[in-house]
Amino acid sequence: MARINRGKKSLALLAALTVTGIALSGCTSGSAGEDGDTLKLWHYEGADSAMGIAWAQAIETFEEETGATVEFEEKSFEQIQKTASQVLDTDAAPDLMEFNKGNATAGFLASTGLITDISDAVAEYGWDEKLASSLQTTAKYSEDGVMGGDAWYGIPNYGEFVGVYYNKDAFAAAGLEIPTTYEEFVDVLDAFVAKGITPLAEAGAEYPLGQLWYQLALLEGDRGFVDDYQLYKDPVDWEGPEVTSATETLKEYVDKGYIASDVSSVKAEDAGVSFINGSAPIFVSGSWWFGRFVAEATGFDWTLAAFPGADLSLGSSGNLWVVPENAANKELAYEFIDITMRPEIQAIIGNNGGLPVAVDSADITDAKSAELIETFNGILDADGLSFYPDWPAPGFYDVLVQEIQGLITGVQDAETTNKNLGEQYDEGTAEFR
Repeated sequence: MARINRGKKSLALLAALTVTGIALSGCTSGSAGEDGDTLKLWHYEGADSAMGIAWAQAIETFEEETGATVEFEEKSFEQIQKTASQVLDTDAAPDLMEFNKGNATAGFLASTGLITDISDAVAEYGWDEKLASSLQTTAKYSEDGVMGGDAWYGIPNYGEFVGVYYNKDAFAAAGLEIPTTYEEFVDVLDAFVAKGITPLAEAGAEYPLGQLWYQLALLEGDRGFVDDYQLYKDPVDWEGPEVTSATETLKEYVDKGYIASDVSSVKAEDAGVSFINGSAPIFVSGSWWFGRFVAEATGFDWTLAAFPGADLSLGSSGNLWVVPENAANKELAYEFIDITMRPEIQAIIGNNGGLPVAVDSADITDAKSAELIETFNGILDADGLSFYPDWPAPGFYDVLVQEIQGLITGVQDAETTNKNLGEQYDEGTAEFR
């Protein structure tokens, strides 16, 4: 999402802080590595998530090596989002916190001077050498808060992407092979429909269908299209081949029975469950489902692959470690970040269903996790991460959902859908162009 008007945004966040009324304690000052120092840390990952497990070990390692103490305060995503703008401007700011990547979030904090330009620390520790270029995009911002800038304001240590989940048992029962090209993918869809099976688990009431739309656009696009759409390099042609093909093809998917006719009212949870229970053999969605499928989709063999025939895939870095400008112990924060980038901590992320960004593949002992990481690394090696369709403009997520619902229900045609999307996109990104 794009950064919205600074004044309006600040007022909105101040109002949210006033409503929540959260009181936060101060932190102890000191230099890095001295006994008695305290690193005040906030993040919102669950204790049993891949990142939560890895960062718990990082805390233990940090305390052993530095002699400092970590004062960890568990915050919800909503708490940090709603209170950051004012809390970070006080002595109550933590030394290090997890914050969402993107223009309207980390970019906004960077543009208003609330988080630190850590470019010198990046050079000192060599974190840039561990991050693929497409992962760096969400960590670097311009003075206006647009990602892809020159200054580093955060470091991610995990990633995410959208691919295709396949029920291998369903494919075997139908006498089909997992597709490796887009043409084969369409042939598979046709084959399942011929057998009376709706092949794609999808959700039109939430993000999955919009992400499929963007993936279809990426089939026709290149890095230049992504830079125009996401980074405002040049105007997006809403009558061009990328958007036109995506919108027309998505409507064809519904008309041909690849997607259920009632998809406009289906939510993401329902789509995921339809893959888990085996009723839909294919699900185009994110790596964030992977751990759940490992735990719950146990009645059949399944796999995850990049979208067939695509050089570009939806995805990005994970959220960022950011250092507030008012942090009392910035050097300690940098030391902690560096520990989370070590191979042993990266391996913990990888062996618990996460996507580490700087792991030694030999350290991944779980076969299913190794498959996931190999797919992700293939996308990174091809410079394929292309972010998400709702990011460029505030409120564009709701616009995408509404316009695609209008398309698939027949309320409007592809041309009207593209026109409406283009007008809302242009309005939302006007301040950056």
